[in-house]
Amino acid sequence: MTGQGSYMAPAGGNPAVVVVGQHFMAPYPVDLTIVRKMLTISEGNFGVTDANGNIMFKVKGKLLSLRDRRILLDAAGNPILSLQQKIMSVHRRWEVYRGDSKDSKDLLFSVKKSSLLQFKTQLDVFLASNTSEHHCDFKIKGSWFERSCTIYAANSTVIAQMHRKHSVSSIVLGKDKFAVTVYPHVDYAFIVALVVILEEINEDRSGED
Repeated sequence: MTGQGSYMAPAGGNPAVVVVGQHFMAPYPVDLTIVRKMLTISEGNFGVTDANGNIMFKVKGKLLSLRDRRILLDAAGNPILSLQQKIMSVHRRWEVYRGDSKDSKDLLFSVKKSSLLQFKTQLDVFLASNTSEHHCDFKIKGSWFERSCTIYAANSTVIAQMHRKHSVSSIVLGKDKFAVTVYPHVDYAFIVALVVILEEINEDRSGED
């Protein structure tokens, strides 16, 4: 089915995570830098670069929308994922669709707070195929304030980690810069989408019940 993520088992026995596409995977750790412009409300409030500073993804906002909506674009400006907050969601649920779609058949996964009251960041991630949601498929834990969060698969295997990157230029330019290390055989477009949602939920934007 189009909108289903999955696990695969590559050589070596470590489970691979494919949610958006296999072409967003590498057999080695992928280091990404995510820059959030803090002093602007313009579109394109996120930029994602690789270890060499090359743009890999951009995030565009839909400002005049009933829901908070974001589009994850590749370096050429092609839409990869559409992220939108579910209206009237107590747990701040976000739903992620393939491309620029809002059609239920293109739903890939959803993310929500693990509990209403949180002192530490904890989010549950459900693949579209997990309709019962008795157990989450992935979990995000850590401190968003410190930009120190870890993303786990359902079996508690770490699949990505993030931490803050400090630099004088970041502070002067009003940018929040943090690094994400995506583990081998893990879909890094999926991880970038999770980090964007993590930021949106923790910014506590309007729309929460």
